[in-house]
Amino acid sequence: MVKQASWLCAIMILIYSSELLADNASPSVKFNGFGTLGITHSDERNADFVADPFASEGAGYSQDWSAEVDSRLGLQGTLRITPQLSSVVQVVSEKRYDGSFSPEVEWANIQYEATANLSFRIGRMVQSSFLASEHRKVNYATPWVRPPQEVYRLIPVANFDGVDMHYRYYIGRATNNVSVNFGGGSVNYQTGRIDASDSWGISHRTQWGDTTLFASYGELKVSADELSQFFDVYRLFGPPGEAIASRYEVDGKRTGLLSLGISYDPGSWYVMGEWARSSSPSLLGDNEGAYISAGYRIADWTPYVSVARATAVSNTSDPGLNAALYPSPFAEGAQVLNSALNGLLSSRLQQNSLSIGMRWDLRPGMALTGQYDHIDMRFNSSAGLINQQPEFAPGGNINLFSLALDFVF
Repeated sequence: MVKQASWLCAIMILIYSSELLADNASPSVKFNGFGTLGITHSDERNADFVADPFASEGAGYSQDWSAEVDSRLGLQGTLRITPQLSSVVQVVSEKRYDGSFSPEVEWANIQYEATANLSFRIGRMVQSSFLASEHRKVNYATPWVRPPQEVYRLIPVANFDGVDMHYRYYIGRATNNVSVNFGGGSVNYQTGRIDASDSWGISHRTQWGDTTLFASYGELKVSADELSQFFDVYRLFGPPGEAIASRYEVDGKRTGLLSLGISYDPGSWYVMGEWARSSSPSLLGDNEGAYISAGYRIADWTPYVSVARATAVSNTSDPGLNAALYPSPFAEGAQVLNSALNGLLSSRLQQNSLSIGMRWDLRPGMALTGQYDHIDMRFNSSAGLINQQPEFAPGGNINLFSLALDFVF
């Protein structure tokens, strides 16, 4: 249903835009695209490393060397209808929750520029939650093979259907951009769907010479049918089960995300970093992530290094129901529920990572990047790995090697 609605939104935008063309003598159409051809190796053989937490498989257990972790192709069409009115449709093909590479609509919106500094959009857009949010899938525009997951995984639903406003203003030599958005979105995964409703966000970006400062805050309501059904079973165990369900249920509770970022890039080198915290009075809990990355450009070569950390601020375990209070088979059922609950709580990212890479800009619009990642899974975390096998042991270390050819056209 969501996929059909996305395509319907894109088609309606194109139809509306084409109708306006008849009344305008000088429209313009621009097509461009981006992509990544990547391959990734993981030394963890009992689980899969994935860049997208909703992908069906990745590197490690499913494939020793996987070309599906980072590979994608994106195509974008921009139609300038009048000097003030334009529309954008962007379609991206990458590894999906169902194992396919079927294309999906990432952007589909109409923009109206009321003034040179004020614009409005309606349709499908991407939340401006982080420094690289709006081009996070255009790997050529980022210095790494993939954005640090310690920060960029904090929000599960990245794009939304709704409205936003952008306003630009100047203070001295500083250019400031404010963005405000309202809407909702959803994302499918292998066994269900996550919906985000009543979302809103505000972000501020300041460009002052070689320095960029960024701040963002937003809230959304998250719901997932599987989690609702899970906590409904807890409620069958009377008041103790009701108390646990009320404490951890996700539906109807708001999740907040605060992020701060800074970048300094004088040309020959760069340094950048971000910190973010998500907070929810539910199973999602309170989580923090941060990274700092630096690189030095030598002609067409850019060696770089990044360090990152993810921490679950709230508890990652719970004693759950007291199985001794219930007769068989309810006692055994309580133990199964408690085990599942603690599995969900401990699945949140808790890790330190070190990334070392080299980027080669071999020609305009094309770059080859090699990256090594060492991930230390802290407090028996599973580092966001999927397809975990019975032999998989949380905690320990993971070593990744990735090679990616990024291009724009």
